[in-house]
Amino acid sequence: MKFRPCIDLHSGIVKQIVGSTLSDDKQNALTSKSTTDPAENFSTDRPASEFAEMYKRDGLVGGHVIMLGSGNEEAAKSALAAYPQGLQIGGGITSQNASQWLSYGASHVIVTSHVFHNGQIDFQRLNKLVELIGKDKLVLDLSCRRKMGDETGDYYVVTDRWQTYTDVAVNETTLENLGKYCSEFLVHGVENEGKRCGILEDLVVLLGKHSPLPVTYAGGVQGMDDLDRVKELGGGKVDLTIGSALDCFGGDVSYDEVVDWHKRENP
Repeated sequence: MKFRPCIDLHSGIVKQIVGSTLSDDKQNALTSKSTTDPAENFSTDRPASEFAEMYKRDGLVGGHVIMLGSGNEEAAKSALAAYPQGLQIGGGITSQNASQWLSYGASHVIVTSHVFHNGQIDFQRLNKLVELIGKDKLVLDLSCRRKMGDETGDYYVVTDRWQTYTDVAVNETTLENLGKYCSEFLVHGVENEGKRCGILEDLVVLLGKHSPLPVTYAGGVQGMDDLDRVKELGGGKVDLTIGSALDCFGGDVSYDEVVDWHKRENP
């Protein structure tokens, strides 16, 4: 199991936000513009490249840079330039720009809305992406949430800044089918993202049991104990991203201690 770092960008600035508050305006979400401001846990003037350099220094591979809306391209490019082939890039990735982002230094591109189109998996778009860049460069983002009022049902993939439900449930069948087209999965537990209210344990169990590929979970981490908890629940197969809880993002979990934990697990 690995710790996977992150750099979340909003309006060109490194931030940590509450995922479920990104936008409730579908029209604007589809055009990567928002009329509402998300709830922020953290914002900094430190450039994205500085965080990338820190991850490079500490030998952390496979973290992700996520562009939340427009105005983030230059900051994202600076991070990729600071740590070539060390970071994945997501947010507005399509068949038209995937190769370009790889040329900027991303190890992989992360895709959601382009492939989960009109509530369904668009296999034409997915096949085109694979043809263009190869499955080994593609990460599918299966960030998900339960339907409102359903506390025990399936998690469904959500798009358009996590506000638009698809008809695609995150389950064994979906993971097996999509595993043929990509090299990894990234899964944000949207309801808990940025809230530090605890991980979605049943989702971690599902991913550890059924994902045929490397998979990274993010959302709700409260403390160091969650690293061991994800390791246990996921059978050592589910990597973990920690954002708002880290001291480098305004939290109280020591980034240095998390790196030490990672290095003990991955000597």
